[in-house]
Amino acid sequence: MSTREFQDRLSSARWQRDFAEELVDGRGVVVAEFFDVGCSRRLPWLQRPEASRLLAAMADPARAFDAIVVGEFERAFCGDQFRVLAPLLELYGVELWLPELNGPVDATNELHLSLLALLGVHSKREVQRSRFRAKAAMRAQVIEQGRHLGGRPPYGYRLVDAGPHPNAAHARWGRMVQRLEPDPVTAPHVRWIFAQRLAGRSVTRIAHDLNDRQVPCPSGYDPGRNPHRSGTSWTLRTVAAILANPRYTGRQVWNRQHTTRGPLDIADDLLGQSETRRWTDLQQWVISRDVAHEPLVSERDFVAAQWTSAVPAPFDGNLNRYLLNGLIRCRECGRILDSHWVNGHPAYRCRHGSRSSTTAVGDRVRNVYIHETKAIQQLAEHLGIPDSDPHMVVQALLEHDAQVTCAVGGVLGIHFAPTPTATNQRPAIPQQRLAAKTPTDCHH
Repeated sequence: MSTREFQDRLSSARWQRDFAEELVDGRGVVVAEFFDVGCSRRLPWLQRPEASRLLAAMADPARAFDAIVVGEFERAFCGDQFRVLAPLLELYGVELWLPELNGPVDATNELHLSLLALLGVHSKREVQRSRFRAKAAMRAQVIEQGRHLGGRPPYGYRLVDAGPHPNAAHARWGRMVQRLEPDPVTAPHVRWIFAQRLAGRSVTRIAHDLNDRQVPCPSGYDPGRNPHRSGTSWTLRTVAAILANPRYTGRQVWNRQHTTRGPLDIADDLLGQSETRRWTDLQQWVISRDVAHEPLVSERDFVAAQWTSAVPAPFDGNLNRYLLNGLIRCRECGRILDSHWVNGHPAYRCRHGSRSSTTAVGDRVRNVYIHETKAIQQLAEHLGIPDSDPHMVVQALLEHDAQVTCAVGGVLGIHFAPTPTATNQRPAIPQQRLAAKTPTDCHH
């Protein structure tokens, strides 16, 4: 059963059990039941709790069954899942009985295999067709009606009833359609965040001030709807996400993220696929035609906030460039120094893992900081070359495989990798590839 919210577990399990018992009537008896609730047929068996438990029981030599009886093929398999599972059934000597075949599957019968392949295609097609129809309907509901399609409301809003459900059947059941309404507690904080950004303040400074004022962060204000968050403080990412959310303009926006799927293990189809949430291109967002709820920021101010920067442009008008990015390590903690644009010039710093959004507590090591111009001068002196061409200095560092460290006060140190000697140089001719060691060879 794939949807626990819209199906009755007892009735769904009952009719599938009846089909299974009718199939084996006079030829066997059902001794155990494995019934997954809330699992899509698209998931491989190893990712379904009950199906995974069945696979484990199947591998037990003392199991109490010699066949698996499925109430309906489409409930158990999708696509080529049977083809993937068939070798495992053969390995453990377990038969698979299906109502569509009125008995066990014969893996040597071409007609059986063809029918199962066709059923798998139909099962997958049903999933894809349902998904396509649902997404098309959701797209229309957002564009034409500005409908809230579920999920957590953005910070600054709360959900309220907005009248009977537009579907007459749902309305008769008492279901209400919901919309977003400004939360009187958190909406002022959202307006303040946008106002501060439009005034030219950095995301770091905004997060820092929110924490200093002890304003509850989204997960701290509503921990019940954010159990995956710590709820301790505002972070730069949280503030940036609010500033980038177009729903604060009063428009309903959908499809800002999508799920990509790929194999967990190419060599093992039973493991199924991984699912990763990714941001969708702006051109593919679905935006309501009209304003759907009260805005917390005007569209004009929202667009302006996207282009606002607390960092002044370089004097030459070009984009920020960091010649030594990734080449300098902190001598205090070993971290690579962060690139940092300050006063119109590139620089590098290390805060030893502390965050800009919170006030430092207690004693800690001073930040390591160095201006790029001073770094180039020191490196050129170490290398014995003029500092008139910064690119030549960087090229010399790379050619010598030099390791650069920076201490408090902006003092650089440089260490050159040892030059290979004649005894440890690699031969010019290709070496023969050695055979891989076995586990026993690796243990001495």
